[in-house]
Amino acid sequence: MVAVTGGARGIGAAIGAEVVRRGASVALGDLDAAGAEAAAAKLGERAAGFGLDVTDSASFSSFLDAAEARFGPLDVLVNNAGIMWVGRFDEEPEAVALKQFDVNLHGVLRGMKLAAARMRVRGRGHVVNVASSASKIAPPGEATYCASKHAVYGYSVAVREELRGSGVDVSVVMPVVVETELAAGTSAGRGRSLQPADVAKAVADAIERPRFDVFVPRPVGAFVRALALLPDRARVRLARFAVPNQVQDTDFAARRGYEAERVGR
Repeated sequence: MVAVTGGARGIGAAIGAEVVRRGASVALGDLDAAGAEAAAAKLGERAAGFGLDVTDSASFSSFLDAAEARFGPLDVLVNNAGIMWVGRFDEEPEAVALKQFDVNLHGVLRGMKLAAARMRVRGRGHVVNVASSASKIAPPGEATYCASKHAVYGYSVAVREELRGSGVDVSVVMPVVVETELAAGTSAGRGRSLQPADVAKAVADAIERPRFDVFVPRPVGAFVRALALLPDRARVRLARFAVPNQVQDTDFAARRGYEAERVGR
């Protein structure tokens, strides 16, 4: 059984559809419980939707309990839930910054701890953390979001080593800009934006053939490695050429609805 956080829409809903298509059962959890139930209803009897607040440990534990009661032992947890505020770092409200860390980082940490405890007992399992290419590349205008995703990557590296030999795998999926509500109005720079189905396929592939670093699309991994090898001046020039500046390039009017509803200002 696969459990997916942030499963009511966007990437989470697409992951649910993809893993069901490949034969798995899926539990979709979301703060929007009705949205999660509606997304699951479209997928048939091997899917179910539940309410989930990833910022609350009791809620997360109850979600996993309900998912296992419905479909059996948890094989895979996909930590997908996330939020993003875009703008100048010194204009970001403190409450908004803290909320991003609670959802994007601590939500993942809660999930990993709860899932690993269940998986270790059975000697098998897989935690897939949907982070972002922002885990490795930091676009201006997304400072706190990038910091939260850098932290997810670092935490995942450490936990992977702690779980080595336990039968529990860890993967970090790092897509570029995806056309979802979260990315509304942002720029993909010189690259192309992705569809949720692109990320869903990468997640499902990683579940079937586990690997740690999963860049979407794959050439982003080569770009990240190239940046790491360059001297600072060349690295900065290449990043400025290829990575969008979200302070300059974002359509902030297009983000108002999402940020008012999901993040706050």
